[in-house]
Amino acid sequence: MLETLVGWDKELMILLNNLGTETFDPFWRFITKQFNWLPFYVVLLYVTYRKVALKKLILILVFLAALITFTDQMTNLVKYTVARPRPCNTEDIMGMLRIVRCSDTLSFFSGHASNSTATMLFMFLILRRYYKYAYIIFVFPLIFAYSRIYLSLHFPGDILVGMCAGALFGFLFYRLFKFVEVKFSDRLV
Repeated sequence: MLETLVGWDKELMILLNNLGTETFDPFWRFITKQFNWLPFYVVLLYVTYRKVALKKLILILVFLAALITFTDQMTNLVKYTVARPRPCNTEDIMGMLRIVRCSDTLSFFSGHASNSTATMLFMFLILRRYYKYAYIIFVFPLIFAYSRIYLSLHFPGDILVGMCAGALFGFLFYRLFKFVEVKFSDRLV
């Protein structure tokens, strides 16, 4: 069963990775760098600040920092336990991929996918009561995650599991945030 899933993962990787062209390579290299998303995060924090008190925004930032740290550490724990090589380093498919970028680090599961999904779910759960179209922020982790496949850095399964883990962590941290928010509501105004 596991061999079948890994086989499908490799086939889907080859298909999705080969949708790319050299024309779009610079775009996807730009997309995959976390620093380039800084303006997006600044806007996200600004629209949050417009709806919540400063103390609550600070609490949100503390929870985001803890969430990213926790998600990143869990991702690394799984990566070093599973030790799956990246697609660009997987010998049986290397010749069938468009290798735009490669790394010697491990692949399963995607830290980009887990962290971006965790943070966006956490923020969505906070912002949904203030903004009708808050779900739009989920475009970010989808584009961010696809960049990893495009560049040949992650298998689709790495992305899917990373997004599921990120969703779980984002939801759990949101629940913890709500607990703290209720417990200290008189101090957050």
